[in-house]
Amino acid sequence: MVPNIYCVKKILLFSVFLVLGLLFSQIIPIELGADFYKDMKHLTDPLLFICLAYIMINVGREFELDKSRWRSYTADYFIAMATAAAPWLLIAVYYMWLMPEGSFANWDAWKENLLLSRFAAPTSAGILFTMLAGAGLAGKWIYKKTQVLAIFDDLDTILLMIPLQIMMIGLKWQLMVILVVVTGLLILGWKRLNKHKINQSWWALIIYSVLLVGFCQGLYLFTKYKFGVDSAIHIEVLLPAFVLGMIMHTAHHTETPVEHKISTGISYFFMFLVGISTPQFVGIDFASIVSDKVTAMIPPMGWGEIALNVVIVTTLSNIGKLIPVFFYRDRPLLERLALSIGMFTRGEVGAGIIFIAMGYGLGGPLLIISLLTIVLNLILTGIFVVIVKKMSLKIYKEEDAEKARLSAVTE
Repeated sequence: MVPNIYCVKKILLFSVFLVLGLLFSQIIPIELGADFYKDMKHLTDPLLFICLAYIMINVGREFELDKSRWRSYTADYFIAMATAAAPWLLIAVYYMWLMPEGSFANWDAWKENLLLSRFAAPTSAGILFTMLAGAGLAGKWIYKKTQVLAIFDDLDTILLMIPLQIMMIGLKWQLMVILVVVTGLLILGWKRLNKHKINQSWWALIIYSVLLVGFCQGLYLFTKYKFGVDSAIHIEVLLPAFVLGMIMHTAHHTETPVEHKISTGISYFFMFLVGISTPQFVGIDFASIVSDKVTAMIPPMGWGEIALNVVIVTTLSNIGKLIPVFFYRDRPLLERLALSIGMFTRGEVGAGIIFIAMGYGLGGPLLIISLLTIVLNLILTGIFVVIVKKMSLKIYKEEDAEKARLSAVTE
């Protein structure tokens, strides 16, 4: 059995739409003018946040835990946190190495790269679960453990955006408001986990997404008007949307084929919007750019150099995902390795982190490398799942044979 053909097609289309958006982001300013592109972004940016909210609500809906066993999840959370942190830090250090000489002592360079490289942390839970199930691994230990780790490293990615945001804008009183809101949302999510039987149809999720984006943007505009742009309160939609998904009583079984197609279409559209939001880098004289962001001022790279760095960054990000190999020692090494390889998949959440980084003015070659790394990882996802399937089925075949032998001896 090969991974579900539909899933492979979906992954490839993620890459296609991201690349198409990337191409349009370079063509439109040249052909239609920078002013047209700027006006267009007044429409595409809100749409992108709505799509991101929709996706994060669905990620939250996957967050299903037995709260009576919360202590047993503690080790899983720290393993997931390490699995998210290792690729992030490896790429952050590598990006620092690509910066101009002397950048290692530059705190601005560090904080920008720590934010930008966070795209490599989250595993694409939805893609991974679907493909593992399609490979015949549903119900197995590796599937159940992957579910927990993938959701936890998405959660860890969302939570770490708070200190990264603090680093980007500095310690201000507004951040105390943000911390209070974040703490309240986390308490709400845990206390009301899977409690509320509210409408989860595709159109209802879109309405929730619009309302969440409207609230977050409205709060930003109101505080910007009252206190100025430097003192505005900006709450990213990631966590509110995730918590909303958490408190929903999950009803995946009610999803109709039409709703499934719409949700998939929204994911495709989101990847396209991330690509089209990329700052122009073709035909730009970087020497003439005036920017207070260090990453935006890196000299341009040739496409050969970019391709080499994409391969290196992809390799580093996946090496970092091998952390689970060193834990769960009661399971065979091959199964732990298969679990780690399963965590290689990336997708919408990582792309969302890149878009947030763009919102802080980060750009330049490192941004392009990050986007293309997601594309390459998406293309390789089918191969990753085939490897996971072959490793896992070999282990489970041996386990079943051993159980049969012991059963025969007992009889």
